[in-house]
Amino acid sequence: MAASDDEEDFAALFAASEEGRKRERRIAAGDVIRGRVIAVGATAAFVAVGGKAEATIDLGEFRDPETGEVQLHEGDEIEATVVDDGSRSGSIVLKRVAGRGGHVPGELEQAFAHGVAIEGLVTGENKGGYDVQIGNVRAFCPGSQIDRRRTEGAQYVGQRFRFRITKLEASGRNVVVSRRQLLDEEAAERARAVWAELRVGAVVGGTVSSVRDFGVFVDLGGVDGLIHVSELGHARVAHPSEMLQVGQRIEAQVVKLEPDRGRVGLSLRALAPDPWATAVERFPVGTNVTGTVRRLEQFGAFVELAPGLDGLVHVSRLALDRRVSHPRQIVSVGDTVDVTVVELDVEKRRIGLSMVERARQAKEAGEADELRDTEQVLEQSSRKTTLGTLRDLLTTPSKPKR
Repeated sequence: MAASDDEEDFAALFAASEEGRKRERRIAAGDVIRGRVIAVGATAAFVAVGGKAEATIDLGEFRDPETGEVQLHEGDEIEATVVDDGSRSGSIVLKRVAGRGGHVPGELEQAFAHGVAIEGLVTGENKGGYDVQIGNVRAFCPGSQIDRRRTEGAQYVGQRFRFRITKLEASGRNVVVSRRQLLDEEAAERARAVWAELRVGAVVGGTVSSVRDFGVFVDLGGVDGLIHVSELGHARVAHPSEMLQVGQRIEAQVVKLEPDRGRVGLSLRALAPDPWATAVERFPVGTNVTGTVRRLEQFGAFVELAPGLDGLVHVSRLALDRRVSHPRQIVSVGDTVDVTVVELDVEKRRIGLSMVERARQAKEAGEADELRDTEQVLEQSSRKTTLGTLRDLLTTPSKPKR
């Protein structure tokens, strides 16, 4: 009798198992079913769909498009469409019933088909990119596609942008978007307008976008112009960062245009007053002035008298008392030196300087003083000698007459 009871219990368990399998087999892709949320994870929720079967559903389906908050909790009952019955993947995947029976909303399909921009909320940053909420659909934006020049990643989270759908697969479970495509197109449109207005000699405004060793790039509104380090000003600079910083607004003059190569040459120096215009008044020949050694060559040393005004001290004018084969024997770059302007040619933009002129003048003045003193002594000595002889003649007693 006991054996008969065991057989009946086993038969009942087997029948229940078979019924469960039949229920599991009845779940097919496209079915609309109801289930209860049994757990909420970081990106997906687990849903009991009957028997021992569990399914997953993306939390993006329940994210508020305005706030980005997930509106789904453990214990909630939901109605969803089966998009993967697990027959191949081993995992049942659901999609919230919305619009067209849980399929991708028609507006996304239309936007993808025609390349129309859509609006989305950046809800988080992940490895490789960003989560973007578009209505009830969660999309992915690669890091390289969030902006034209990517900066600090967290600054995009919580912001709304326009995106273009670049991939739409698996009934909306795989949506990839790009913001950069739209930005590039907008920049290209602005660039065409800017190129149409650019002229050599025109003064244009822009924003410093990059500072390099060789110069500064300026965004003119979709077109990048370059200010070479030599065009930053009349004065020499060790590095462009001494004058300009990224984000700074400036005005510059267009000095070169190469539309076929996309190059625009700019200059700040062209807008600055020419220091040579007042060189004659400031540094006439004979002026003693203090300057800074900026460059050494075999033939002499270049000394900066003022920003944009350099003069040359020829090697023969570096020292008065010895022969100099190279300027480094006397001075070094960065030295402060006293010089005298001995030549000035504004037309050729040349200033001749001397480091020995003061010493030569002092030496010549000393020699002249010494010569005068010597002449005075000799003159006095000569006068004394002459007067003494005459006196002797006058005071010499005459001989008595016989």
